[in-house]
Amino acid sequence: MIRTEGVADVTEETFEREVLGTDLPVLVQFTADWCGPCRQLAPVLGEIARQEAGRVRVVQLDVDRNPGVTVRFGVMATPTLMVFRAGEPVKSMVGARPKRKLLQELEDVLAAV
Repeated sequence: MIRTEGVADVTEETFEREVLGTDLPVLVQFTADWCGPCRQLAPVLGEIARQEAGRVRVVQLDVDRNPGVTVRFGVMATPTLMVFRAGEPVKSMVGARPKRKLLQELEDVLAAV
């Protein structure tokens, strides 16, 4: 899996605790090793993880190794970015994007924290 400083890996075994059971909103990148746009997005997510550490947690989940979670949330493409708050998905975005655009799209989620 693509390793990015500040972005934790989650699995089917840890998803409940690390994503659904936290107080902070969690931005999950559904990713795969073979996904070029996922690699492109990795440094952007690392920057957001550092910059917004008190307002959102950023994690990644490998779709090939964790098909149960992938199917459960209807992920059909990579990268899919999904924000979870209080155990529920509240926002979903598909595709890589620059940091400024992603922060604009996350503004409503981050404002609530």
